[in-house]
Amino acid sequence: MSNQSSTPSTAESSGDAHPPTDDHTLAEAAEAIIFAADEPVTAERIAEIVSEVTGQPEVSDEEVQTAIETINEEYEASGRALEIHEWGEGYRMATRSTLSPFVKTLFVGEQEKSLSRSLMETLAVIAYRQPVTRPEVDFIRGVNSDYAIGKLLEMELVDVEGRADSLGRPLLYGTTSQFLEQFGLKSLDDLPTLREVEELLDDPAFDEERAKLLRLDKEEEVSVDDILEEVEEEEKKEEAESSSPEEE
Repeated sequence: MSNQSSTPSTAESSGDAHPPTDDHTLAEAAEAIIFAADEPVTAERIAEIVSEVTGQPEVSDEEVQTAIETINEEYEASGRALEIHEWGEGYRMATRSTLSPFVKTLFVGEQEKSLSRSLMETLAVIAYRQPVTRPEVDFIRGVNSDYAIGKLLEMELVDVEGRADSLGRPLLYGTTSQFLEQFGLKSLDDLPTLREVEELLDDPAFDEERAKLLRLDKEEEVSVDDILEEVEEEEKKEEAESSSPEEE
């Protein structure tokens, strides 16, 4: 690759505010690193790379953030299609949200194939209930989720986080940093509301009852495993009552 910057206007606007070398600004270095990376890059990692290349003391996270703000201001001022976002605890270059229809049209076939409605529904359950077991996912969805969970594991959108303390010690599933990156989220706190999820799925089967199950407050230690046990106990009780002789 050439040592010359592909965005000279950024260098001009940055001046010598944060110069890691005599030839390049911190903004230029950060832009090049983020552009070349296949995954989000943290401010700390950017600082480490700049220090390693220049031999100068590491800049602070705040200085990296300021440099990236400078880049974004230059992008906006020049009407560029790109922005740098903080996703999955790191920085990544992406197109502006207003241009999403063009990008979606480019990848619509691949997206529909890779994330079907069943995968999206399973992913939503795991995202809002994590860590969650497969029986919990099955109960909320009302169908077997083995295939969906397997595909999500293969796509690295979910991962195994351990085992539950309930009977049989089933595996616990949660979302990954790849999930945050794929959906443009900085953290799980940025997840959309459940109403937005229902609209996204556009599935009548994803009804109010399932939404309520997703809203179960973890702080109250309410789990779907407990609900499943209660349902089984009720079914056994009803079966016993129905099989007992009626009183005359």
